[in-house]
Amino acid sequence: MSLLTILSIVPVLGGLALYLVPKNDSKKIRSVALAISLIETAISIWVAISFHSGNSGYQFVESHSWIKFIHINYAVGVDGLSLILVLMTTLLTPIVILASWKEGEGGRFSITTYYFLILMLESFGVAIFSATDIFYFYILFEVMLVPVYFLIAGFGHGERVAAATKFLLYGLFGGLVMLVALIGLFYEGINHGVVSFDINQLSQIAIPSTVQNLLFLGFFLAFAIKAPLWPFHTWLPAVAKTATPSTSIMLLGILDKVGTYGALRFCLQLFPHASKTFSFTISIFAIISIIYGAFAAIAQKEIPVLVGWTSISHFGFIILGIFAFTSQGVTGSSFYMFNHAFTTAALFILGGWLTSRRGTSAINEFGGLQRVTPVLGWMLFIAGLSGLALPGLSSFVSEFLVLIGTFTVHPILAIIGTTAIILAALYILLMIQKAVHGELRSENSNISDLNLREKIVMVPVIVAIVFFGFYPKPILHTLNSSTTSVLSHVVNADPAPKAR
Repeated sequence: MSLLTILSIVPVLGGLALYLVPKNDSKKIRSVALAISLIETAISIWVAISFHSGNSGYQFVESHSWIKFIHINYAVGVDGLSLILVLMTTLLTPIVILASWKEGEGGRFSITTYYFLILMLESFGVAIFSATDIFYFYILFEVMLVPVYFLIAGFGHGERVAAATKFLLYGLFGGLVMLVALIGLFYEGINHGVVSFDINQLSQIAIPSTVQNLLFLGFFLAFAIKAPLWPFHTWLPAVAKTATPSTSIMLLGILDKVGTYGALRFCLQLFPHASKTFSFTISIFAIISIIYGAFAAIAQKEIPVLVGWTSISHFGFIILGIFAFTSQGVTGSSFYMFNHAFTTAALFILGGWLTSRRGTSAINEFGGLQRVTPVLGWMLFIAGLSGLALPGLSSFVSEFLVLIGTFTVHPILAIIGTTAIILAALYILLMIQKAVHGELRSENSNISDLNLREKIVMVPVIVAIVFFGFYPKPILHTLNSSTTSVLSHVVNADPAPKAR
């Protein structure tokens, strides 16, 4: 049993153990859930320490026959890309649990179920980022919808059931299309003598261009819905408005990364010619997501919905970098997945705390918070600056790499994408100005600043945002070999900058 299997099992066993705790002892339930997530974090750090960054292949590999008659295996392993996303998942979960200390109370289900669903989502996240059997990946791709659905419908507010249903229908539709493409890929493999769902074996076969295009579209549509990429994004604003902050963090920080990870891992490796065929069209969709998401964020009046729209813009950057097919673009996109999780977590957590203190998420209802909540105000300011990719913060490194990598092949698109930096400054600074600065409203005069638990939650998030802004080398070095390996399926070398 590899450490990756242990990482997948620990949250499941821990989540089941929560039901052994008396259901009326909510403090003990929360403490046990936090302890389980910290154990998971410790194991993942040991995996990272044991990982050899110079190797381009998968490490901690384990494979067992699962459904033998159709050649489905339980197969796991990590390279630099998947390792970073596994770490992202295990680092984010304890932060979410500690931040949502009383968030699970008052929902349709028990607080035990709330933390069980959080831990199950962590388990699925670790498993899907380490899956090397494509059918096993597909099963996890679908199963991950279940805990998110119940977290939204059971613990959200407002039109939570409608939002959860819309999310589920979009996800199931994408999964159905992916299943059809997966079956087609399996039979194409049989025609080439490969009777397996193993990604390494299937990536070696030469699929005819017409068939490859169709299979690519099936996979990419599922990933575009999950990401989400314009025009498949419409489920996200409703979810951001109705879900709890912690659910939104797990959704945008982990589940949605499956879409961008899948596009990079599977579309480029399995369908390299189709990826090049559709790259410019997809890049146009990415630019629309970047600009449209930014303009929509400017118009928002509630903090969680604003953060949701910013994520649509940021996911556009990730897709843009992937389909630039340059080492800078792909590395920047991979790093962006990691950075976005912590930036979004900071904004949702702080926005959620403001909402719980004030009783509303409307930005105009705040004002002058720096006078009564200076620590919260400064934390929100730093998180906002990370959201607009200020130099010196981690998101700047990833966004800069994406734009540089894109400029090499699509200079006009890169220039258009750069304008989103100005738009990001507008939607972030307008929110900061309205919520933190200005005249102190009388309704806000009794709002309390962050307590000790809340400071403990925010310190590692802010430290990660600042540290990797000044010293991104550990992550970039880990990503280099896997970036080169993925790109080798599509291009032989980075294209030289075009003379103008």
